[in-house]
Amino acid sequence: MGIYLVGVGAAEWFGGAGDGGAGGGGDGFGEDGFGEIAAELGAALADLGLPAFAPVSEEAASAFEEKLSPPSAGFDALCRELLSREQYETLTSWSVLVPFPLPDELWLPGGPTPETTMVAGAPQVLAIAERVATAIGLPVADLPTAPEGLELTGWFLDGPAAELAAVRPGRWSADLAASFYAALFLRAAQHAIRHGCPMAFC
Repeated sequence: MGIYLVGVGAAEWFGGAGDGGAGGGGDGFGEDGFGEIAAELGAALADLGLPAFAPVSEEAASAFEEKLSPPSAGFDALCRELLSREQYETLTSWSVLVPFPLPDELWLPGGPTPETTMVAGAPQVLAIAERVATAIGLPVADLPTAPEGLELTGWFLDGPAAELAAVRPGRWSADLAASFYAALFLRAAQHAIRHGCPMAFC
């Protein structure tokens, strides 16, 4: 149980109620799948004169799975220090991340809780995540490059992060929980762009 951030393949993206969503639990998408949101996004993109979106990856997309285990208060405080309110909301307030830029965040009817779903563009999220990573000196080159199966979660919780912090301390090492979320949003945006897939909390 708990909340996960996952990549969504085409089958799940276009699935409807009863098809089973990725991760299956927590406060995000689960058993109802993503079909409703996919349809609402398609309509919103058409209204904006943008092309329709269809995930192009299946296996690689769904390989990304990370659990939001560490406390997030330190990351929230860090973002409020480094970012404008608009940047903070773009980075952290989405429920679905799509691999292409959007003119602005989209609020779509439907979804888990609340009753609307915020959709953000990965390029915008990536730019903000890179800013945070640079500000805290996050050791990006040492992070799992294409995390799958809780690899990033394990890197921060099971030893490698603490071991690196001992020999390469910095602002990033002062709060490993905050750095986990900085790395999570960074890698999620990169994964979405690399594989042409949505990301979602579930």
